[in-house]
Amino acid sequence: MDKALRAYATVLRLIRRLPKDTRPYYAKYARENFVNYREVDANDASSLDELFHRAYNHSIWVLNKYKVDESAADKLKDICCG
Repeated sequence: MDKALRAYATVLRLIRRLPKDTRPYYAKYARENFVNYREVDANDASSLDELFHRAYNHSIWVLNKYKVDESAADKLKDICCG
């Protein structure tokens, strides 16, 4: 749970780097996705790893879409993939 909260907070910080008019959409999208997967079994490490990798990869895709430096997601990479 702690890892998920740290990942969510980091994603929200990354959203602040996006253009102002896109922030509400991505903030809502991120919240919906984290809420949708809160029922995943905390003991199922492979499912959790997959979700964290997906969160990281999607965040990188969005940052690249808006030409935000990928290095901004280094903390998220440490949380999700490290």
